[in-house]
Amino acid sequence: MIRTTALMLALGLPLTAAALPAEAAARTADVKFAIPRPTGAYKVGRDVLHMVDTGRRDPWAPSATPRELMVSMYYPARSGGRPTAYMTTAEAAALLKAQKLDTRVKPEQVAGVRTNAREGARPVSGRYPLVVLSPGFTLNRATLTMLAEELASRGNVVALVDHAYESYGTRFPGGRTLTCAACEALEKAPSDEESKRLLAKVATGRAADLSFVIDRVTRVTGWRRAAMIDQKRIGAAGHSIGGNAAAALMAADRRVRAGVNMDGTFFAPVPAKGLGGRPFLMLGTKSGHSPGSADTSWPRDWRRLDGWKRWLTVKDSGHFTFIDLPVLGGQAGMTDPAAPLSGKRSGEITTSYVGAFFDRHLQGRKRPILDGPTRANPEVTFHNP
Repeated sequence: MIRTTALMLALGLPLTAAALPAEAAARTADVKFAIPRPTGAYKVGRDVLHMVDTGRRDPWAPSATPRELMVSMYYPARSGGRPTAYMTTAEAAALLKAQKLDTRVKPEQVAGVRTNAREGARPVSGRYPLVVLSPGFTLNRATLTMLAEELASRGNVVALVDHAYESYGTRFPGGRTLTCAACEALEKAPSDEESKRLLAKVATGRAADLSFVIDRVTRVTGWRRAAMIDQKRIGAAGHSIGGNAAAALMAADRRVRAGVNMDGTFFAPVPAKGLGGRPFLMLGTKSGHSPGSADTSWPRDWRRLDGWKRWLTVKDSGHFTFIDLPVLGGQAGMTDPAAPLSGKRSGEITTSYVGAFFDRHLQGRKRPILDGPTRANPEVTFHNP
């Protein structure tokens, strides 16, 4: 399989089986993985929704079918409810195969990752900001579970979205586990320029998905707990192409007040006129997204951002640093030599800075961690080119 430069930028560098020490691989069979406990004041509830946008045709579907989404809704909760599943065994098998970890970790182990949210838990009364989250290209939405639970524990409602045909395996109603038709289209792209065009299409398509999700979950007919959402306080974040989608969403939907891009190339550029003065955080790898790095979309779009903004990079990080995979891998002693930052620190840095961003811009809380370097986080560099 030949991959273009643009596709490699979208996929990042996976934690491959070849990178794992043999002694670490031997230990993985008995590991019981768990998402770290969130740090906020609230417990977390979760509902799962299946959404169909009958007004749009899916651009990747093998037939002309409406656009479908799976959405996990996280919210501040009281006690009660049932344990929530991380993902299905079929989804886990697809993820492990794609990351070349299927000979080292069992699908049942990943499917059985212990989460902290409780299905059907009683919500805490009040109105809260809404944050929509979009995962990286090829990745199941579950890979942003840690961040979703953290944000909900801090007093946000979170809509974590899976986009049909854009991951290697996502379960939909009726026993369907959809494959990544968009990945196949990219792998067949005849040139790097065509790959970039298709990835821009992914980002803008996801922006439309996220707008649709906002429409639906802010109505009781779309989500039974819609009254929890303060429609004047909406944010967006994502990993990789999901981070580009967050910026594209802000460009298209004025309801979204703040956004975060976690290590995503801006295949769909920030408009030359900016984002209307709204705040934006760029959080990425030091090797790939420092000023002067290969991805020229970051300095271009940094100049276009016209509101509060931060450009942060993390030393020893990799493309997957900002999602669950290194956190879970670290629990089995698995580390990518190309990204030696520990799984524990990967999770702490991601949740600390993204959480602080939404605390500040959706909840009006002072968060000095965003003002400059701190001794507690020496891995994080602030840039202002």
